[in-house]
Amino acid sequence: MSGSPPTTPARRSGGAAASSGGGASYRTPIGTHDLAPPESGRWVALLGAFIGAAERAGFGYLQTPIFEDIDVFARIGEGTDVVGKEMYEFADRSDRRLALRPEGTASVCRAFAQHRPTTPWKVWYQGPFFRYEAPQAGRYRQFHQIGAETLGTDDADADAEIIALAAGFFDAIGLQRVPLLINSMGDGDTRAAYADALSAYLRQHADDIDPQDCDKIDRHPLRVLDSKRRATAVVAADAPRITDFLSGESGAHFERVREGLTALGIDYEVEPKLVRGLDYYTRTTFEFRAASLDAAQDTICGGGRYNGLVEALGGPPTPGIGFALGIERLLLACDAEGVFDVPAQRAEVWVIDTAGGAEARDLTHQLRSIGVRADRAFDDRSIRAQMRAADRSGAEIALIVGTDEIDAGTVTVRPLRRSDGGSVDVPQQTVPRSELLGTLRALFDTLNAPAPASGDSSNPA
Repeated sequence: MSGSPPTTPARRSGGAAASSGGGASYRTPIGTHDLAPPESGRWVALLGAFIGAAERAGFGYLQTPIFEDIDVFARIGEGTDVVGKEMYEFADRSDRRLALRPEGTASVCRAFAQHRPTTPWKVWYQGPFFRYEAPQAGRYRQFHQIGAETLGTDDADADAEIIALAAGFFDAIGLQRVPLLINSMGDGDTRAAYADALSAYLRQHADDIDPQDCDKIDRHPLRVLDSKRRATAVVAADAPRITDFLSGESGAHFERVREGLTALGIDYEVEPKLVRGLDYYTRTTFEFRAASLDAAQDTICGGGRYNGLVEALGGPPTPGIGFALGIERLLLACDAEGVFDVPAQRAEVWVIDTAGGAEARDLTHQLRSIGVRADRAFDDRSIRAQMRAADRSGAEIALIVGTDEIDAGTVTVRPLRRSDGGSVDVPQQTVPRSELLGTLRALFDTLNAPAPASGDSSNPA
């Protein structure tokens, strides 16, 4: 309300806060982070690469709310850590029970059940997700994912297509050390028979399993195989394989997926222990793991086929296949491989105005309107200060406008560097305003041309 003093929170987020002049200094909450330039430019480029790959494959963008009715997410698996321990739950002012989304597939299936689109429905999504867990490298309480889903077809070729989408994206951003692991969880009968056999095996070795996993043996034995704890992993290594329990139909489906990946030139390894603890998964499961990261945090993309989730959310029986990849962990893998660096965010043209600033204001606007990345200094700085700013910007060309240029209706064009950052031997020139656009086009062609070969004494101009 107007005139009311601001309220001060009783506690500050993110640990101890520094103070200056009696005011509080606030920090991001634990498990969250700011995304600011220049790193944000890397995220934009990453999304651009994914959007291009998804659109070429016929996927459209779906945006769902960041919170949903809590029952939407309860469907992903009662008794899982995601539902039982990690979801951010709250009641709104009308006492509705809501939750911040901890994953994307449930929301996609809720949207499908609500809107009943034509099938196959191929969508991609991106955004923040939320889980209350211990923060560590590549894992946050507010984290960000890109995902894709195909709903409405049981065709094994759809499985191969969506795996190829992820594989092609990794290749586009330069990641090479990302082996693909695949498996099949079969149908409902397969899963039930396997769960019985796995429970019996795990009970025989309960004394050797990490205590934190023992309580899952009878309730959710497949989730024991998800464990990263060393003692449990040792026992799981010799556990029965779900592929030995596949029905004829499920086996044929899995074979078709494998044939498709081979035909598309995508290398893979069958990993019989790759199962999904979430209740909705059936048939194909897959993961891309970053060999450059620590084994406990090496999964950068996970997905699989699911049946029953759309139906549980009020829609018709609808099969689906999809994946999600974590942006933070993906960029850690890029750093480890030395690929997909932060892109340069630089102007192409820097306008220097020594006549009060109005010319810089108008000229940068005109250049931007025709697609040129143009910028300027503010606060009526000296020409020396403006030239320093132009040099720091990385711009290829400086345009200089002073009182002499204004009186003559001209602009001074000064080349600064080649587009690849190299030096350039092109003289400064003063041109009429009417010829500026053509001069810039010709000069950009020169600055973008391949550098002269060593020993070539020809003038690059």
